[in-house]
Amino acid sequence: MRPRTVCVLGGSGFVGSHLCPALAGAGYRVTVLSRDPERARHLRVVPAIRVLRCNVHDARQLAAALAGHDAVVNLVGILNEGRRDDTRFRNVHTRLAERVVAACRDEHVDRLLHMSALRADADHGPSRYLRSKGRAERFVREEGGPDFRWTIFQPSVIFGDGDSFVSGLAAALRSAPLALPLVAPGARVSPVWVGDVVEAMLKALEDDDTAGESYQLCGPEVFTLWRLAALLRDELGLRKRVIPLPGPLSRLLATVTGFVPGSPLSVDSYHSLSVDSVCASSGFRRLGIQPHSLRGVAPRYLGIEGERTRYPRFRSRARR
Repeated sequence: MRPRTVCVLGGSGFVGSHLCPALAGAGYRVTVLSRDPERARHLRVVPAIRVLRCNVHDARQLAAALAGHDAVVNLVGILNEGRRDDTRFRNVHTRLAERVVAACRDEHVDRLLHMSALRADADHGPSRYLRSKGRAERFVREEGGPDFRWTIFQPSVIFGDGDSFVSGLAAALRSAPLALPLVAPGARVSPVWVGDVVEAMLKALEDDDTAGESYQLCGPEVFTLWRLAALLRDELGLRKRVIPLPGPLSRLLATVTGFVPGSPLSVDSYHSLSVDSVCASSGFRRLGIQPHSLRGVAPRYLGIEGERTRYPRFRSRARR
C-alpha cells in the first residue's frame, strides 16, 4: 500500500530541504522532526509539512513522534565530528539508526528509507565516517525483522542549491587570494544532483519492489578533485592556480582545518577520500532515472553569468 504519511529525520538539512517539499507536492503529509524547529522554518510555508519539536536521540520522544506514520526517512548525518574519537559518528549514524529501527518496530511502522554513503563499510572503511555509516546499514538490514521494508541509498557526493561540496569549493576558489591548495587532488568522485536523489527516494516510496534493496547513486560524470576545481575555476572566470597537495601536505592541511568549527575537512574526511566515490553499479538505471550532469546543473545555482555562452568552453575543457 502506498504510504500517505511520512516522517523525516534531518528534514531541515540540505537533502531534506529538497525532499520534504517534493513529498508534499506528490501528495504526502510530511512531519519533520527537529530539536530546533526554527531551523526548519523555511519548510513551514508548505501546508502539507508539519514541523515537530523532537530530540530524535531520545528513544521515547522518537517513538511518540513516529506513531501514526506510514513511512520514515532518515537523512541525519554529519561529515566531521570535530574530535579525535568516533563518539559523535557512533551517536549520529549508528546508534540513531538503531533507535529508528526500534521505534519503527514499537510503533508498527514497516517502511524506512535510510540515507547512507557510497563506500560505507562497517569493517573495512578507511574512515570513522564510512565505518559508522556501514554499521548503521548493517543494523538496518539485519535487525528490522522479516516484515520490515527498508531501502538504503548510497550516494556519492551530492550537489545542488545549499550543498557544501560544489558550493564550498566554488566559495574557496572565490576567496583564495592567489591560489587554492587542494587536499587529495587525485580523489575520484561522481557528483550526484540532489534533484535526482529526491526522485530516487520518491520512486522508492511508490514501488514496493525497492524494499530490501540498496541503491548506489552517482552522476554521469567522474572527476578527480583537481579536475573539478579547475573546471569550476574556469567557469567562474577566475585567474587562480589550483595547487595539488601531495599526501603528507594534504594530511597536514586536513589536520589543521579539522580544528576549525564547521569545517567539512578533517583528517577523517581525508581518509574517506582515499577510496574512490564512484558507483560499481547504477542505482539510477535500476530505478529508471537518467541522472543530470554537474556541468548542466551547477551554473544555475552558483550564480555564474552567461551560462549558454560559457557552457561550450566548460565542456571542451572537461575533455582535455
